[in-house]
Amino acid sequence: MSDIIRRDPRAEWIARNRLHPLHAAMQPEQHSWMGPNGVIRKNPHGIGFIGPHGIKRIDRSGVQQGGATKRSATVEVQLPLHQVAAPAFYIGVVPDMVGGRLSSHDRDLLGLAHQLAGKEGAVLAVVFGEHKENTFATAGVDRLLVLEGEAFSGYAPEQRIQGLRAVDNQFNPRHWLLPDSRSGGGELGRRFAAALGERPATRVWQVKDEQCIGRAGAGLQDLARPVARLILGAVECAEPVSETRHEALPVELSTAVARSLSRIEDLGAVAVDPAAIPMAEAEFIFSGGNGVKDWELFHRTAAALGATEGASRVAVDDGFMARDRQVGASGTWVTARVYVAVGISGAIQHLQGIGACDKVVAINLDPGCDMIKRADLSVIGESAELLQALIDAIAAYRNDAKRDAA
Repeated sequence: MSDIIRRDPRAEWIARNRLHPLHAAMQPEQHSWMGPNGVIRKNPHGIGFIGPHGIKRIDRSGVQQGGATKRSATVEVQLPLHQVAAPAFYIGVVPDMVGGRLSSHDRDLLGLAHQLAGKEGAVLAVVFGEHKENTFATAGVDRLLVLEGEAFSGYAPEQRIQGLRAVDNQFNPRHWLLPDSRSGGGELGRRFAAALGERPATRVWQVKDEQCIGRAGAGLQDLARPVARLILGAVECAEPVSETRHEALPVELSTAVARSLSRIEDLGAVAVDPAAIPMAEAEFIFSGGNGVKDWELFHRTAAALGATEGASRVAVDDGFMARDRQVGASGTWVTARVYVAVGISGAIQHLQGIGACDKVVAINLDPGCDMIKRADLSVIGESAELLQALIDAIAAYRNDAKRDAA
């Protein structure tokens, strides 16, 4: 084969023609872009780049190997350790911890706390109940306080306020940061502000020059005010910590938290039809593409998992799924905790739409497709066989659970 590089005039023409349906697919992959709140976002799966602190970032997507089917061994990077032996002050952060893990919103908030702490302060994260997170150090946590006990489980805002007041009395943080979210941070932050007698800064998307800038007027205007002691941060309020690792030293309260007489009874979670959940709010999405041949089996698998169904543009155009189920830049941008892609090759528009998902699982026959490179867990094989095996495994697990309960 000749080593002469051949040009593709048709591909070059499509790349120039904005009206061509394949124009977007011919554009170079975007490695950084500006988010809706003015914060520059980076694609961690892009080609390696130099970070703002001069640290070489690593490409784990296989792009540097020319898209080879076999991925290279992961290179371990030892980030510089940020230590604060004797903090001059604390910045308190109360993450949502949905599912027991840090969300992208929580990591943005820790990035903002790291900015406010500087070199002399320490970021104190307060977590309620048991968690499954093991990346507090790389997320920017200097001190970790876990408040465990049955009193803090479930929906218990009054007891959690008691715990936060005990933390406030002992550590006296200079600022308190909570996510302004529907997952609990927004309500807890406003309750905590009322308990402290503080006027919180809400929907804050930027802190700059001793000013908090938050959304106002139904999100159409910005409201600037001096930096408040209690800040409820919006999504992308700051860049997550990525250039340093922190100690995440465990700390404890010196006194026990007083038990409050709760006026709220938690009756547990209410079962909701996954199909009724909007795509943009779904936590678990089971998405199908052109590689799905048995759609009835696909629907049965989604029902067994209790997941919200999604689809690629090809599946929607072919009539297998409704238009409101389309995921991607030309459909719905999703922020699911878990996103399962079945038979989706991974067009650039689709990858952009799932960029904010925490964990991506790919089921595909092609080990070299872009979705496999993006996924955190990949399963190579025929989708019908894998989906049937998944249904059988779920049924066996539930039968074992019933026998144990009996």
